Amino acid sequence: MTKEILIHQIIDVLQQAGFIVSKRCNIRPRSFDLAARKDETLIFCKVLYNIDGLNEETAREMKSLARYLGGTAVLIGAKTRDQMLEDSVVYMRYEIPAVSVQTLYDYFVEEVPPLVSAAPGGLYVSIDGEVLKEARQRTDMSLGALATELGVSRRTISKYEEGGMDASIDVVLHLEELLDVALAKSIDILRCFEKKINVEVKQEKVPETQPDDGILSMLYALGYQVMSTSQAPFKAISKDTSDTLLTGVSTYSSAMIKRADLMSSISCVTRTKSVFIIDGQIKSETVENTILIQKSELDKLAGTEELAELIDERTKKHNINI
Repeated sequence: MTKEILIHQIIDVLQQAGFIVSKRCNIRPRSFDLAARKDETLIFCKVLYNIDGLNEETAREMKSLARYLGGTAVLIGAKTRDQMLEDSVVYMRYEIPAVSVQTLYDYFVEEVPPLVSAAPGGLYVSIDGEVLKEARQRTDMSLGALATELGVSRRTISKYEEGGMDASIDVVLHLEELLDVALAKSIDILRCFEKKINVEVKQEKVPETQPDDGILSMLYALGYQVMSTSQAPFKAISKDTSDTLLTGVSTYSSAMIKRADLMSSISCVTRTKSVFIIDGQIKSETVENTILIQKSELDKLAGTEELAELIDERTKKHNINI
């Protein structure tokens, strides 16, 4: 199986699940391959045949984009090290959940979440501690007796009941058979991303530091919060109190047109506006849903409100639906 096949399978799964999916990000470097949305669920998908190919810099940008735009980062692949990914198992790479296409299908289409997580040493299951404690007490089994049955310590059983320790698959199956109760807790792929990065809310404020890029510094001076990117199809995400802009910076060229077209597709999924600041002359004011603005025009603006008015004016002029 190649990455191309994987991407086509992933798009098919997401569309079956009712997601709208962006065009593929085929510009290098790229922190994500696809953006997809269903109602309020927004995901950024990175596709790698071998999930160990994800590097820390790419993962960091994926997580930042997801937090700033209110979404979730997901890695989808086929193998890890020298073996294929197990279905219904969640792997973690740099705090991003990684799954197989089948696991993605089960989760989004069949609405059957995975139960198993991969960690150093093997595969583990999270136990519902309250259910375990109630079942043990109902059968009049002491901590010591249950520990002896499993060949573990009393402290281990206590940790299972407190929810402070995952168990091996064999231990969970033994417990479920012994107590005649389902103990395995399902894994919510979307929520485990938030849990791992310790984010209490989906939206995170962009750090108020002035960007190095000259044009982005102009946006910062106008009053925008600006988060620069290094691997996304856009140069930055710019925010004020009312708008979020996917922001490109370039001269007018065929490469710029290609990026602007891709940004248009992504902005439709992320529910943001797409703007390209052109250093020099422009031959058109839009590329699909992306508004093109000359740097010289930006020089004349006094604040975010005036830029918003210019964007709205061109949006209406060219009948762009945002």
